[in-house]
This record gives sequence, C-alpha cells and structure tokens, in this order.
Amino acid sequence: MQSITIKRAATQDAEHLTALIQASSAYQGEYASIISGYRITAGYIARHQVFLAADMTDRPLGFYSLVLDPPELDLAFVSDDAQGMGVGRFLVEHMLGRAREAGLADVRVVSHPPAERFYRRLGAERVGTVAPSPPKVTWERPELRFAIADRAVAPRAEATFTR
Repeated sequence: MQSITIKRAATQDAEHLTALIQASSAYQGEYASIISGYRITAGYIARHQVFLAADMTDRPLGFYSLVLDPPELDLAFVSDDAQGMGVGRFLVEHMLGRAREAGLADVRVVSHPPAERFYRRLGAERVGTVAPSPPKVTWERPELRFAIADRAVAPRAEATFTR
C-alpha cells in the first residue's frame, strides 16, 4: 500500500511543479505548444491555492491550482508514473473541498481535450467550448464547470489516502 498526502505547495516547490508539467506525455505532439516554456513561479504559488500530492518519500505525484476570483481550476497535472493510482481523483476531490470552504458556487475548468472524460466522470458538466488562441493553442478546448453547492466534500488543508 502507498500513502499519498496532499499539502499546500511552498514557493520552493516551483521547480518540481514545472518539471512535472514539462515531463507530461499528455502534452506531446500537437499539444506541446501550450506548455512550451511554461514555468510555475514562486510568485504564482504565493498568489494561488496550489496543492501538491506527494508519496511517502515526498516525491511529487501531481498538483492543482485553484484560482478563487474568478473561480477556476487553472492547472491540474499528475505525473505519468502516477496515472491510474487515484491521484487525479484525490486532487480534484481536495480542490472541490477547498472551493466549498471558500464559499464558491462553482469552479470553471478549461480542459485539455483528452482530459475532458476524466473531469466529467468526477461530476463536471460541459458548458461550452473555448476557441483556439494561436499561436500557443491552435485547437478548441472543452469548458466545464463543477457545481460546488450540492457537494458533500470535506475541506482539509492537508489530506492523506492510502492505496
């Protein structure tokens, strides 16, 4: 069994989170342009609710960033080697708890097209499509929303689950 903890990211985690994004196989090929040169900075972590999932050795497995105004799941990544372990679900459930704690009615997600099914399985509803914005994004992206008011998710600053 593996124990996974979610904790608030610290400014010194910026390089680890950037590396996680840059290593993502989901953003190769036609989707590579959106992360080309993208970096998580210490300032970004300080301004937003960024939470990191780590294993027992403190190795980053994934993270998310919740922007409160306007409410949006800005970033969500799970390392390739942690895919299928429940880390993504755990992160989204944690994010929904934080959104509820913040009094948000809903959270917008502009999804990476291959990730839409994942978000929909977790309860997000598709509300539209975001047009391409060249040169970085040359494809349409699904716009989804998580309704928060009716969710019974307990907010916690830190959380642990064992798989």
